Amino acid sequence: MSWYNESIFYHIYPLGLTGAPKQNEYGEPVHRLNTLLPWIDHIKEIGCTALYIGPLFESVGHGYETTDYKKLDSRLGDNQDLKNFVAACHEKEIKVIFDGVFNHTGRDFFAFKDIQEKRQNSPYVNWYCNVNFSGNTEYNDGFSYENWGGYNLLVKLNQRNPDVQSYICDVIRFWVSEFDVDGIRLDAADVLDFDFMKQLRRTAEEVKPDFWLMGEVIHGDYSRWVNGSTLHSVTNYALHKALYSGHNDHNYFEIAHTVKYLQNMGDLDLYNFVDNHDVERIYTKLSNKAHFAPVHVLLYTLPGVPSIYYGSEFGIEGRKERTSDDSLRPALNLADYADATEKNPCTALIAALGKVRQNTPALNYGSYAELMLTNRQYAFARDLDGVRVIVTVNNDDNAASMNLPAGNAAEYVGTLTGEKVSVENGSINVTVAGNSGNIWVPAGDMPEYKPVDMAAKKPETASENSSANTAKTEAASTTEAKASNYKSDAEPAAENTAASESAVNPAASEVAASNDVSADKEAAADNEATSQTASEKSEVTVDWTKSPEDMTVEELQAGILAKMANNGPVTDQMKKTVYDNIWHDSLVNWLKSFR
Repeated sequence: MSWYNESIFYHIYPLGLTGAPKQNEYGEPVHRLNTLLPWIDHIKEIGCTALYIGPLFESVGHGYETTDYKKLDSRLGDNQDLKNFVAACHEKEIKVIFDGVFNHTGRDFFAFKDIQEKRQNSPYVNWYCNVNFSGNTEYNDGFSYENWGGYNLLVKLNQRNPDVQSYICDVIRFWVSEFDVDGIRLDAADVLDFDFMKQLRRTAEEVKPDFWLMGEVIHGDYSRWVNGSTLHSVTNYALHKALYSGHNDHNYFEIAHTVKYLQNMGDLDLYNFVDNHDVERIYTKLSNKAHFAPVHVLLYTLPGVPSIYYGSEFGIEGRKERTSDDSLRPALNLADYADATEKNPCTALIAALGKVRQNTPALNYGSYAELMLTNRQYAFARDLDGVRVIVTVNNDDNAASMNLPAGNAAEYVGTLTGEKVSVENGSINVTVAGNSGNIWVPAGDMPEYKPVDMAAKKPETASENSSANTAKTEAASTTEAKASNYKSDAEPAAENTAASESAVNPAASEVAASNDVSADKEAAADNEATSQTASEKSEVTVDWTKSPEDMTVEELQAGILAKMANNGPVTDQMKKTVYDNIWHDSLVNWLKSFR
């Protein structure tokens, strides 16, 4: 048993929440991180006990093209600001984990800059994968290299190099000694070298008791990553997809099947979420906004570690836009939500669930047993040390009655409604309101809770609308084509702008080519069969006598996959990434980036 087994996470994307500029000019520090200090009390108030925050360290744009692993991004402040922030969290008994982007660096990282300057004579040539001085990229460095996902903005580290391993492990030690961080979320863990992850695990066990390693993994057998020698946990994209589509389709069988699928992988403590900085907000995704309640009841009660993405506790919207993910990562003014736990049903529900979770050990450690399942009603038990906790959810507009096997107790109480029911013949008969849920615990074992208004519609206030409009205005005024986020959705309308800018700024074409990455993540989680379809596409013969400009979209896609195959195995997810990019100019630049 460790702190993370009992945690409820809050997730902050700091460059977005603080309204930082999209492009880093590497100027004097601007102490925006300090504006997040009031959020610590809010995190505590809604029952969260841990914070995942990142990316934090110096980078040129969105944060995932690292320039310096040991320096807080100057748009957020300086290292003392980060040290103070973590200390303030710890004072409130909130654990903190950072984003660790160790698969790749940005082009401004010192090792890459040294290669640009000294070429073959640089001692860092082998820090990156497949540096080839006979090749070139659209950046015209006079050499090529392996990148992440086909995007030369992100230079892939050679994780098998002992010097790279030593450097990254030293970074972890520095983060612990300098900032007292409690764990790391590993970006792109599904493409990290397994021996490298084993080295990270050994370092984690060295630096701090119960230091947590959680990895970003989209799909697959999560037990490959979560075990005694690599990571403690990974992102549960499988459940993420099931939670919203199971409600949109009135299909609880999908959620229950997903839970069984995950249980078959072993006793894994996965990182559960309904939205994050790469996918649309849950309030936007739900066809029926009233399903916000049963979705979150399940998030807090199914096996795993629950997480709330900043702002979603208020029921805010966040939709993927044509050229960026800015609306998924907005600047928010906490003062606009000062009374949210009292006046906003979404926030009140999250706060109540946090309290229930903290006081119910069975929700952290209990076994799982399905009790009832239909398309629209679902019930299960979490059993621990003879105590049975029963969870009920209903996605129908009408109330539903359930007769469920209870534990060794005379009476149960619904923690979200205060309703009490007697155990008769070993069972309880409960009624669950439409589009709602409840967590039933033995009466007397837990504190009494006041009923929570689980009304679907969150209140619209002038301050909320003003805040949203202000955030959109600020985002529009600071966004430039060359600073587009590599984890955004590209659209044909943006193609001409990116293509024209590429003549003077090769990074612009690089960003344009990479604008479908976060869409990839969600699509991969949405339906693994989609990637299988991509892998089964009929092969296209590439006429290599043609220039890339003269190739069709299909020929360009086939050519890119052929180039990728030269560098190693091509996964179904990589194929889907290529096939999802249907914009000719973007594909031309992508193909040219290979040597």
